[in-house]
Amino acid sequence: MKHDAGLDIAVKETSVCILDETGKICREVKVATHPEDLLRILQDPAWHLERVGLEACQLSQWLFDGLADAGLPVVCIETRHAKAFLKAQINKSDRNDARGIAQMMRVNLFRPVHVKTLTSQKRRVLLTARKLLQEKAIAIENDIRGLLLNFGLKIGIVGAVKFEQRIRELVAGLPDLAEIVERLLDARCRLREHFAALHRKLLDLARGDEVCRRLMTIPGVGPVVSLAFVATIDIPARFRNSKAVGPVLGLTPVRSQSGESDRVGRISLCGDGMMRTLLFEAAQTMLRQSTRWSWLKAWAMKVARRRGSGKAVVALARRLAVIMHRMWCDGTEFRWTREAQAA
Repeated sequence: MKHDAGLDIAVKETSVCILDETGKICREVKVATHPEDLLRILQDPAWHLERVGLEACQLSQWLFDGLADAGLPVVCIETRHAKAFLKAQINKSDRNDARGIAQMMRVNLFRPVHVKTLTSQKRRVLLTARKLLQEKAIAIENDIRGLLLNFGLKIGIVGAVKFEQRIRELVAGLPDLAEIVERLLDARCRLREHFAALHRKLLDLARGDEVCRRLMTIPGVGPVVSLAFVATIDIPARFRNSKAVGPVLGLTPVRSQSGESDRVGRISLCGDGMMRTLLFEAAQTMLRQSTRWSWLKAWAMKVARRRGSGKAVVALARRLAVIMHRMWCDGTEFRWTREAQAA
């Protein structure tokens, strides 16, 4: 008899539910959240597991790799789809969630999620850490501006390089305030140094990757955008066609149709928020800063005249994602003119 298992993951313990092909509960247990502890339950010879389902979360990649390496048919399922399915239950508990996930596996009612390779996971960590240091440094700068403004000390418009010098000039005659601000400036300086170190590491990775170098031939796409795209997509062959990249990144409109009502709303904003933001920035750079003309910029300018600049940026971001995926699959560089594209 075949069996299916559902795992409801928590930080300390994971609820496990195993069902047979008729839906009868064969075993329910809570074990420590670790691949070895889960394997002791799931590798029992009494079970002939067809699928082992777990919901996508921060621990899912680690557990997925551990179970998959042991040869188990593990499936990582989409969070929103699982939430909608489990919402039908009256009482929410870890045991009931594990039962619901097991039922999803048994009746084949789930949406699988791609689990990234170890290389892409490490690149993602680099991008996230770099962004975190940058945000914290900017937050300290803004806090310093607010603190000094209480004393009528206006910093004004100043770049990151001369920021520290400007602060010291303002608090030169206030020793008590200068002592406090000096600690904040030291923290900001350290954050900036660590950010610069991670940024150099990111540049080295992008320059050493053939796919990233090819993607950087697109106007507006630099090392950060190219490396983030490679880390997000991970395996380009998992998409049936390049146009499928847009919906995955949340760059397509949401449609709500019921009877005579048919409403097309804003973009869905699902998927990777960091990648979506970087594509927006790349689109804005192409439209407003890039001086070299291209067929893609001409197309975006036509959209801007017809629909407005905001929608043009979104449309260009979506098309950039499609083009980057196609260039990755074809092994080609960006073609600036329609003639070169046709050739």
